[in-house]
Formats: sequence, structure tokens, C-alpha cells
Amino acid sequence: MPKTYTNSPLTNITKLAPLSNGYGARTEDIIFFTPHCYVGQVTAERIANTFYPKSRKASCNYGIGLDGRIALIVEEKNAAGTSNSRWNDERAITIECASDSTKPWAFKDVVYKKLVALLVDVCQRNGKTKVLYFGTLAKTKDYLNKRKDNEMILTEHRMFAAKACPGDWMHARMQKLADDANKILQKQPTPTPTPPTPTPTEDLYRVRLTWDDKDSQKGAFKDYDNAKKCADANPGYSVFNSKGECLYTSPKKEKFKVRVTINDLNIRAGAGTNYPVVGVTGKGVFTIVETSPGQGSVKGWGKLLSGKGWISLDYCTRL
Repeated sequence: MPKTYTNSPLTNITKLAPLSNGYGARTEDIIFFTPHCYVGQVTAERIANTFYPKSRKASCNYGIGLDGRIALIVEEKNAAGTSNSRWNDERAITIECASDSTKPWAFKDVVYKKLVALLVDVCQRNGKTKVLYFGTLAKTKDYLNKRKDNEMILTEHRMFAAKACPGDWMHARMQKLADDANKILQKQPTPTPTPPTPTPTEDLYRVRLTWDDKDSQKGAFKDYDNAKKCADANPGYSVFNSKGECLYTSPKKEKFKVRVTINDLNIRAGAGTNYPVVGVTGKGVFTIVETSPGQGSVKGWGKLLSGKGWISLDYCTRL
């Protein structure tokens, strides 16, 4: 095994998930690369926030947001818990990619291109010059005894569980992903691995209305959870890291009416598809009393005046 693991220099933000959300220190060489679909066109910050709570019991090495920005969530020296398979994740770099919320769960072009770039980078830093894809778990395992040290193999979540992940759109492009990476790897020499960049230990989380509005700051915290509590106590405020990147925005109280444009819109217990469905509503006019960003919605979520729960504003027209 390599004595030293490095993390990708393509990373834009770092927000590490608890090690208990994965398998801890990696015990196998990195020989797999496993893209996943994160259902919802969301930011890298939102993906990282999803895996931050210990209660999540899941994680990934990287998250690629809808604009192509990358979050480091589990360092490469550690195995993330992503694919319902410790056997795979101990050997894999796993990546959650922002996708559409409905079938075939397509990625934006900028996300796919950044996935190719990340695959190439992972290969170069781990001494791999060729990417292979076999399509099934059986064929993948059969090849392992023949695999050469310079080869990286693509795997999929659906190989290990009854899931659609990485979505039909990406599943149909897995061989293209290998081909696109190989075109670059064959043209570029493998660089010498560089030491990992240490994560800052004195990073402060600042609570403000906007990053540029320093006068609105409510506090600066070493602990993210304390910063989030402060933001929640001040509706509309956000948590920023020391680079000015927004990590969380608290729900904002505002009252307005919307017209639901579909017949079967789910009502959820909270602002996001990670909350359970508590009801369904059809077309009609409804009053929203609070808004919040959340998983699975581009326009955000609105809390119903009735108190029944939250609906995605993607399927609403504001009146």
C-alpha cells in the first residue's frame, strides 16, 4: 500500500464527515473509482452538509456540485461508506455528483467534465495510467487476479445493492468516462505525488447575512454546529467558512402565495428530500410562511401555512 495518501488539488472546499460515517483508515490499495448520483441539483456545500451529521451513517470521498465545484468530504487515506459494500469502498474513491431529481438522473455537462478531471487526477496521484470498465460485478471480480498495478477500474453502486445509482444517465456513460479519462492519461505523464495539504485547524465559521456584509456578523465559531445554531436563531443568516463560501442558510420567514403546478406534489416533514413524506397535495393555491434551501430542490422549499409540512418550490409559481 502507498505509505502516503494525498487529496485532490481540484478541491474547492473541505468539510470532513465524521469517520464513523465510513470505515476509518483505508486497509486496501485504491483500485476502484465509483461515481454516485446525488439526487438534486445542489451545491458542493450542500452535499458536504448532508454527510456532516453523525446520524447520517454514510459518507463519500468527494462531492461535485451543480456548478462543478468539488468538496472534500472524506480524505483519501480513509474509506468512505457510500456503496453498501465495504469491500468496494475500502478500495474505492467514491464521488457524489449533483444530478436531476427525476429519471434518468442526468448530470450537468460541467459536473461530468469535472468528474473526468477528478478521475484523471486520482489516477495520476495513485500511479494509474489506464481506466477499465466491465459493466458487471462478476466480470469486475473475475478480472482482479489479472489486473495490472497501473490500472484503475470503474465500479457502480448498483453492482452492490438494488439501487439505480449512479442513475441511468451516468450508467450509460461509464465506458465513455473510462475512454475520456484514458485519452488524457495517454497524453500526460504521471506526476510525482505531492504531500497532502493539511486541513486548517483554526478555521472559523462566521454567521452573517452575506459574506461581504461584515457589520451583520452575529458571531465567529470554531464549531460548525454552534455556528448553525446561531444562524437558525437569526432567520435568513448564513454560515460561511474563512474563504467566504456559504455552508448553510437558515430558514427565512416570509409570507406569500404559490400555485402548485402538478397533481401529486409530496409534502415533507422538513426542507429536503432527505425528510420523510408526510402527505401529498394536488394543484391549487397555497400560502408559504417560511423558506429554506434543501436537498432535492433548486428553488428551495416552502413551509405551508397549514403546518402540514414543506413543499418543493420547483413545482410552484409564485403569485
